[in-house]
Amino acid sequence: MRLPSSSSCIKFKVEKETLCLSIGRKRGSADSFACRSTISSTEVATNGGHDVLVALSTIIDPDFGADIVTCGFVKDLQADKSSGEVAFRLELTTPACPVKDMFEQQAKEKVAALPWVTNVKVTMSAQPAKALAAEGLPRSLQNVSNIIAVSSCKGGVGKSTVAVNLAYSLAGMGAKVGIFDADVYGPSLPTMVSPELRVLQMVEDTKQIIPTEYLGVKLVSFGFAGQGTAIMRGPMVSGVINQLLTTTDWGELDYLIIDMPPGTGDIQLTLCQVVPLTAAVIVTTPQKLAFIDVAKGVRMFSKLKVPCLAVVENMCYFDADGKRYYPFGRGSGKQVVQQFGISNLFEFPIRPEARLYKALSAAGDSGTPEVVHDPQGDVARSFSELGVCVVQQCAKIRQQVSTAVTYDDAMRAIKVKVPGTEEPFYLHPATVRRNDRSAKSIDEWTGEQKLRYGDVREDIEPEAIQPLGNYAVMISWPDGFNQVAPYDQLEALERLVDTPPKKESGEGALSSAANETAASAILKHAKALKEAGAAM
Repeated sequence: MRLPSSSSCIKFKVEKETLCLSIGRKRGSADSFACRSTISSTEVATNGGHDVLVALSTIIDPDFGADIVTCGFVKDLQADKSSGEVAFRLELTTPACPVKDMFEQQAKEKVAALPWVTNVKVTMSAQPAKALAAEGLPRSLQNVSNIIAVSSCKGGVGKSTVAVNLAYSLAGMGAKVGIFDADVYGPSLPTMVSPELRVLQMVEDTKQIIPTEYLGVKLVSFGFAGQGTAIMRGPMVSGVINQLLTTTDWGELDYLIIDMPPGTGDIQLTLCQVVPLTAAVIVTTPQKLAFIDVAKGVRMFSKLKVPCLAVVENMCYFDADGKRYYPFGRGSGKQVVQQFGISNLFEFPIRPEARLYKALSAAGDSGTPEVVHDPQGDVARSFSELGVCVVQQCAKIRQQVSTAVTYDDAMRAIKVKVPGTEEPFYLHPATVRRNDRSAKSIDEWTGEQKLRYGDVREDIEPEAIQPLGNYAVMISWPDGFNQVAPYDQLEALERLVDTPPKKESGEGALSSAANETAASAILKHAKALKEAGAAM
């Protein structure tokens, strides 16, 4: 469900001739897509492909509020108006998309309703797993789309149970999933799953760790390393975690679930710094004591710019004699949601042993996750809802991050819309380049500015902008310099006062007159900045 970063070619046949309609994103504008055709508008209108695209454009993605054509989901479109045959592929961003069946059904119905169509063939697929910003990542993680931390900062709240069952719920939705047990002192994963091969293997030539697997989910834990009990100091533990996580051959994964250890110390900070976490799921229990520690974890993630997408209040209640009982009180989960603005709360029950089926914890103790043991049960349905939430929120986060900072060719300005904010703002590229805070621009010892105002051309333009986790972007400039620009720094820079006008309704790009007006405003502002710099 993420908007594409490059053009995609949509093909269709007319009287044995294959024509191409290219639908792609205009550089620097994530919410603007321009249709570029290699044939005239008359030919497009008569071959049937245009009719199909118009019909498909009425299907709206509920997460992004855009139609599936604009989102770039429609691929390999082939239409033959003379025979009434239509075939195309819908490529989603994740195989676990909760609305893929709805998309497939609606696509068939919309296209079949066209008067000349006699047969519709729809193929569903998903984009290959890939990190949002692979540059700088360990090679083993470059094909991992989303990395989710399941954290509580408090032991005994059922965090590992939530992590494992969430992973298998996502796998049941069709995603490629891995679990990394980051608790070296007390690894839980070997108890909760039952892989045939219970020892991690290493490839001698590459020194890569091969994860073990259970029911299609890749597993890595210190408990599978055959090292017995871990008795070591914090820095050693951080090194072990780093090695296990970054040297494992994870392959292509849609979701890597990290079962975080309790606390907010070196181990947690190491994990957050080594890998760009997409988001976190917070696990708590109803007690006030659990809330106090969980709040520390939420603040840690906030400082590290990792969004918390859901709160799971575990061991919340149990049902008996037709009534619902809350033995530990109520309110911890809601307090986290209200205090920190996390929008999704899930309440999980206690499963008494006296029932005919195993309790939630007992299912984990036996080596079979509850969602696998009883896939139609109430707990499995709750985890399925959590899985849908994770899929939808991760898609939104990736889309927001990938389009947070873009360059608009027409405006000749850098457009910034930080995730979580409503309105974008514009920056002059030269202003951004001159305000670099790295050692190449500022002396780290004296604080003296090494990069002078005149060293940066007024008409400089970025060559590429790539996201770095959830907190910054890396901007590549023509002089070969790669500038790391945190969102906080960009928000503090002087903004262009005369912002570009909004696009007219129904237009794929701004009119030439609007472009000239906006460009003139930017150049006028740049001239004022230059004069101010010369006066200093």
